[in-house]
Amino acid sequence: MLFRNRFLLLLALAALLAFVSLSLQFFHLIPVSTPKNGMSSKSRKRIMPDPVTEPPVTDPVYEALLYCNIPSVAERSMEGHAPHHFKLVSVHVFIRHGDRYPLYVIPKTKRPEIDCTLVANRKPYHPKLEAFVSHMSKGSGASFESPLNSLPLYPNHPLCEMGELTQTGVVQHLQNGQLLRDIYLKKHKLLPNDWSADQLYLETTGKSRTLQSGLALLYGFLPDFDWKKIYFRHQPSALFCSGSCYCPVRNQYLEKEQRRQYLLRLKNSQLEKTYGEMAKIVDVPTKQLRAANPIDSMLCHFCHNVSFPCTRNGCVDMEHFKVIKTHQIEDERERREKKLYLGYSVLGAHPILNQTIGRMQRATEGRKEELFALYSAHDVTLSPVLSALGLSEARFPRFAARLIFELWQDRGKPSEHSVRILYNGVDVTFHTSFCQDHHKRSPKPMCPLENLVRFVKRDMFVALGGSGTNYYDACHREEF
Repeated sequence: MLFRNRFLLLLALAALLAFVSLSLQFFHLIPVSTPKNGMSSKSRKRIMPDPVTEPPVTDPVYEALLYCNIPSVAERSMEGHAPHHFKLVSVHVFIRHGDRYPLYVIPKTKRPEIDCTLVANRKPYHPKLEAFVSHMSKGSGASFESPLNSLPLYPNHPLCEMGELTQTGVVQHLQNGQLLRDIYLKKHKLLPNDWSADQLYLETTGKSRTLQSGLALLYGFLPDFDWKKIYFRHQPSALFCSGSCYCPVRNQYLEKEQRRQYLLRLKNSQLEKTYGEMAKIVDVPTKQLRAANPIDSMLCHFCHNVSFPCTRNGCVDMEHFKVIKTHQIEDERERREKKLYLGYSVLGAHPILNQTIGRMQRATEGRKEELFALYSAHDVTLSPVLSALGLSEARFPRFAARLIFELWQDRGKPSEHSVRILYNGVDVTFHTSFCQDHHKRSPKPMCPLENLVRFVKRDMFVALGGSGTNYYDACHREEF
């Protein structure tokens, strides 16, 4: 009894101390040392903030950090979540390549010094990085569709080449692959241990960064895979439209969308002032600086925590970066409102969505081919697909973004199949145009496959406002 009373007394005292401590902090009675200008003397040259929670209003620095997608702890995700009476049938993965070196440089400035060799003990680190390099070195005789067979299988330049995948980019997709392995292979047994080549469908554009990103994800998903079972197909178009790329109306939507972007830029006096200031710093005409797309290079500095460039006329700084990034966010907001990009997206995304539902329908018939499909692509691939699906609030595809279509079978009713759509691990199925209202009318936890099929075959063209109810007619309607 005495021991119990002492224990209760100690517990009450601990609770009282905790309450007093929290109260003092809440009322700012405990002093907190704050460096001048909110920055320590050791980190003045560093430009990487450390946000913990999402700000209540759109913050350009926070948005840029999300875009960088710096590899850290393993993320939580909703892939593979379903009631126990559902069986996973097939998975279709669309990825944006990982972190890359910029495609453009700021005129008359030194290129950011980023090392594109893969070093196992350098951050960002992944336990499979060294094994990945070793495995890639054995794949020179692998079978790739031309011209992929002429591309390097992993980045390997001490100073990155333009557009080259970085170590960060490789680690991002090794993490993606390992996450999908834990869910789809270990938990759901999507592929048998003796999986065959025809159970995978792999496709990539002809850029080294997309091929290497696809291989990194694949290695995380299927460590030490048999090279004889791997065949990457080449896709010439960033829209993955294969033999259905000719679409005059899609191009007209794109031209109108680009005109909208141009007019919005002209209206932004703060943006023009910023471009003018930066042009003076690097001593080039403002028009030349704008054409060099400085945000691409600035994002590389930002994501890799490298100081922005300086000249004898001054330095490009964080305020310049914030103005340009803020304009990008405003542009995305207006893009959703004006709907021109939606028209482009519907016609741009239809071919690849049509391919995907074709694979799903074959899987529902019991066919075991192409159970796992991987498209290694670009932001200009994923963004139209997101828009076409009606996911207007989805953020612009970050480095190593992933969009996943899951096909499920009801074990109790084997003829019934459902789909889930996930974006960066978040279940967005009931935010899509084809399944927004389904959960209001049905108790079923997933969206019927026929909803997606009907949407791709017919309903998605309603957004264009014309009379066309199929891809060919929508692409060639004259009244546009």
